[in-house]
Amino acid sequence: MSSDNLVKMANQIAHYFDSEPNRALAVQGVRQHLQSFWTPAMRRQLAEWIEANAGEGLDPKVLEA
Repeated sequence: MSSDNLVKMANQIAHYFDSEPNRALAVQGVRQHLQSFWTPAMRRQLAEWIEANAGEGLDPKVLEA
């Protein structure tokens, strides 16, 4: 899967939790979703993209997760 698609998907997950008033719970929700539904390869590819691009364009909740 392309890194652009992973970033888009991660941002969509983060935006789902935008209505959560407790930021810690929102970050936890993003983290739990990524751990439960993304393969290790997808998470690794996203982590590599974050490192290479300084997380630019990625929702801060994903970076915290």
